[in-house]
Amino acid sequence: MMLLHGGGGDGTTWDDLVWAFAERRTVYVPDLRGMGRSERTGPYSMTIMRDAVLLLLDRLALDRVVLVGHSLGGFAAMLAAQAAPHRVTALVLEECPPPVPLGITIPAEVDDSAPYYDREIRPSILRDLNTPDPAWWADLDTITAPTLVLAGGPASFLPQDMIAAVADRVPAGRLVTIEAGHRIHRDAPDEFVAAVKSFLVAVDGAPAPHHG
Repeated sequence: MMLLHGGGGDGTTWDDLVWAFAERRTVYVPDLRGMGRSERTGPYSMTIMRDAVLLLLDRLALDRVVLVGHSLGGFAAMLAAQAAPHRVTALVLEECPPPVPLGITIPAEVDDSAPYYDREIRPSILRDLNTPDPAWWADLDTITAPTLVLAGGPASFLPQDMIAAVADRVPAGRLVTIEAGHRIHRDAPDEFVAAVKSFLVAVDGAPAPHHG
């Protein structure tokens, strides 16, 4: 299992939750490109983030993995599941921005007060979210992994109707709303863990997919 954090954060966002999943799985908690302890190696884009996740899977020799991603990390996980569906056994998208134009304001100047965050990431990533590749939406139906889509409800800044539409478009998608806003795993950790563990129990008990 690999837990992917959101933009502007690092892997420590999962520190209080890793134990809940480590009972049954080896859990990897990387820092995404340009954040935390990772090198500041721009340029940045969602496809570059996706490729970095897939390269990490290669380096760790993880042929099949459960991907759990929050926000930006969820978007990278979603794209990874599109690009390499055979490598993802299950997918959890927590408040993942839907791959439709979002109209988020791109700041003229980026706050660099956080030393663990490359200040070039935010404007680059927001441009991708505001003008997404149409293939990202079209290819949602190529995701073969059972997928849990977690929505944060009215307190989230993301369009909840489009998050629901993502769950509808993924063939094995399931939507669960936990009304905690954008950071469900931080603000409603018990509910987050319960939802993910229940989902994974169901996945573990399902017959293995047949690839003819």
